[in-house]
Amino acid sequence: MQLYILRKKNSIALISGILIATAFINKWTVGNIDIFTWLLVIASVIGAAPIAIQAYQALKVKVVSIDVLVTIAVAGAFVIQNFEESAIVTFLFLFGAYLEQRTLNKTRSAIKELTEMAPESALKQMEDGEFVEVEVEEVDVGDVLLVKTGAKIPVDGTVLSGEGSINEASITGESIPVKKEKGSFVYAGTILDNGTIQIVADRVGEDTTFGKIIELVEEAQDSKSEAERFIDRFSKYYTPAVLVLSFIIWLISKDIELAITILVLGCPGALVIGVPVSNVAGIGNGARHGVLLKGSEVISDFSRVDTMIFDKTGTLTLGNPSVAEKEYYGDNIKEVLGYLASIERESDHLLAKAILEEIGETKFSPVEDTKVVKGGGIVATLEGHRIAVGNVALMERENVKLSEKAKASIDRFEKKGNSLVLTSVDGELKVLMGVRDQVRPGIKEDLRRLKKLGVKNLIMLSGDNQGTVDLVGRELGLTEAYGNMLPEDKSAYVKKLIEKEGKIVAFIGDGVNDSPSLALANIGIAMGSGTDVAIETSDVVLMNSDFSKLPHALGLTKAIARNMKQNIVIAVGVVLILLAGVLFSEWVNMSIGMLVHEGSILVVILNGMRLLRYRLR
Repeated sequence: MQLYILRKKNSIALISGILIATAFINKWTVGNIDIFTWLLVIASVIGAAPIAIQAYQALKVKVVSIDVLVTIAVAGAFVIQNFEESAIVTFLFLFGAYLEQRTLNKTRSAIKELTEMAPESALKQMEDGEFVEVEVEEVDVGDVLLVKTGAKIPVDGTVLSGEGSINEASITGESIPVKKEKGSFVYAGTILDNGTIQIVADRVGEDTTFGKIIELVEEAQDSKSEAERFIDRFSKYYTPAVLVLSFIIWLISKDIELAITILVLGCPGALVIGVPVSNVAGIGNGARHGVLLKGSEVISDFSRVDTMIFDKTGTLTLGNPSVAEKEYYGDNIKEVLGYLASIERESDHLLAKAILEEIGETKFSPVEDTKVVKGGGIVATLEGHRIAVGNVALMERENVKLSEKAKASIDRFEKKGNSLVLTSVDGELKVLMGVRDQVRPGIKEDLRRLKKLGVKNLIMLSGDNQGTVDLVGRELGLTEAYGNMLPEDKSAYVKKLIEKEGKIVAFIGDGVNDSPSLALANIGIAMGSGTDVAIETSDVVLMNSDFSKLPHALGLTKAIARNMKQNIVIAVGVVLILLAGVLFSEWVNMSIGMLVHEGSILVVILNGMRLLRYRLR
């Protein structure tokens, strides 16, 4: 019975409203006071039923909720036979709850839109070569799928054949179609605007980028910030305090109407709901614009960041370097390039890909006794030769003698902003390559926006040589730029800024070697196309590695923090004004108190909902 009444709460509010309206129409037209009174009594009783049930359920778990205060207030109004007040208060409370639920649902619209974008079926290639429609849960890694125009991409995968334009708004927040062809990577949940493609499934189900986005946003929206936890603790003691206060006022004044009016006015509804609605709306906005904020706690810290530290490759630069300059020394260079390619093809590093692309087709040799030298490069044995591939520090470690010509070339390459890759065979330098990356388009404007948003220090830490780092630092107008940094050097620098200099630090990176720094920083921000480790360790993810989303993310968290403060001021201010009104004037009664109380809840919800439309100017 209790469950049935609670399910019909909105219908009860409607019936209660009709009864109250009929009662007043009767009073103003027919003037029959008995009908007027009985209609209000019935409206009060049916309106109080769901409120009383919720109050009973709260008391069972030893919580003095708003429903308890309203139930006692309505019972008090009955005792003094003020049926007009009791009917209006119950109706306003139920109607307010209905409006709150409707408006709150809108703040969750972003996550609802995301879940509705989730693909449900896929055209899977069967053993006979035919494509059959199956549930997306039946797709495994390695399956070949057909995607037609207008269909959703069911999994993360690689295009095997065909080409087309894909709307990736569900991942990046940008609706401009992206051209895809053989070898291109596609995301689950995105839509093929035109063309037909076949893809091979690389990630399925919850492991897809889209699946992780939904999981992260749901977790974030359910998390609680420090402010929310404080308000929860506050309301736990505040609500019983209001009950005690109204009882003391009744004992002193013997005015039960004043006491029950205090109960209604003291309800902390707007205060309890004001902070969560700001967080939920803000996190939803971020999700729609390609920014994942992993929880409410992140918002507070991020909004106060004064120092941002960036990795270089893949963060400030495009992460798609190519060999810009090269020099060869000695004989048998073709054989040496084969050795170099054999070593580099076992690496996922961006520089390795650039070198393989430069060398092209060659003869590969078996690689033995591979040893990775942290911050230096790789040493391995190929066909009985000791091959070292890495930076100048590795060459010194391997006792490779550098000629004056080589030293001059190294100096020249560095000044032009190249990352150096040297190759030695049996202690003799054979190949010097300069690999250069391009800074991201529009990044200067993005960094300017960050400064305008209050970031005082923009710092770059890179494992690259100091010459390259200085060149990029000057070009982008960074505060500081440090090269030759090992992963432990980066994390030590982050730790020093936080612990010794009291900075609030955000670290932005995309690689495994960035994970310690991402974890140590007050806020770790990962580029979405970076490694899984970096994304898991971070607090914020910029989907599709779109650096231009960073100013939006920072501006959004500042707007959320402001919005929360506004909602707290509105909630506390309304309660204080109403209490002052009931104690020092005649205009505030129980009905007006409930009307203003419900109005204040709607105001804070609507104020929070403004964040759904937030865009950085």
